[in-house]
Amino acid sequence: MDEEIEDTLSQVGPRLRALRNHTNTTLQELSEQTGISVSTLSRLESGQRRPTLEQLLPLARAHRVPLDDLVGAPPTGDPRIHIKPVASNGMTILPLSRGSGGGLQAFKHLLPAGSDRSFPDLRTHEGYEWIYVLKGKLRLCLGEHDIVLAAGEAAEFDTHTPHWFGRANTDAVEFLTLFGPQGERMHVRAKPAKASPRQ
Repeated sequence: MDEEIEDTLSQVGPRLRALRNHTNTTLQELSEQTGISVSTLSRLESGQRRPTLEQLLPLARAHRVPLDDLVGAPPTGDPRIHIKPVASNGMTILPLSRGSGGGLQAFKHLLPAGSDRSFPDLRTHEGYEWIYVLKGKLRLCLGEHDIVLAAGEAAEFDTHTPHWFGRANTDAVEFLTLFGPQGERMHVRAKPAKASPRQ
C-alpha cells in the first residue's frame, strides 16, 4: 500500500476515538447508530483494522462530521504547481499556473544574455496579455509601437494586435506574463489622482 495512504488510514482510529469520547458515546451506542459491531468499532479505533468506505460513511454520519474530517483530508488539494520549463524561440518559459479551465494563465519568461531572440517577428493570436518586467530591459514591438520596458514596468494589450518581445540589449531579461485566452482584461490599479485642495 502507498506509504501516504497507509499513514492517512493509520490516523483514522485516533480520530474516531476522539470524536466518540468528545460526545461521551459508548461503543454500544455507536454500534446501534451505525450497524457496525462493537468489536469492529473497537478494532477500528485501536488501529487493528483498516476502515472501509462502507464503514466510514455511517461513522461520519453518526459523528455529524464530513467524511474528509475522518480521514484528515486537506481542505483543498495540493496548491503547489509542478513547474516544467519549456524552451521556445530562444527563451525558457516556466508555467506558473495549471492553465486548466480556459481561465487566466501565468508564466515566467527567461531570456538569457546572448540569446538569438533579437529580430522582431510580430504575431497575432486570440487573447489578452499583461507583461511585468522583473529584471533587465524588455523590447516590446506592438503594432506601430517599439518600446523598451525596464524592471518594474508593465504593459497590457490585446493579442490581436501584432506583437513581439525580446531583449532590448545584450543583457538577460526576466518577466512575467498573464494571458487570458478568451481576451479577459487585466485590471491594473493606477495611483489615485491627488485630490485638489479645498477652496
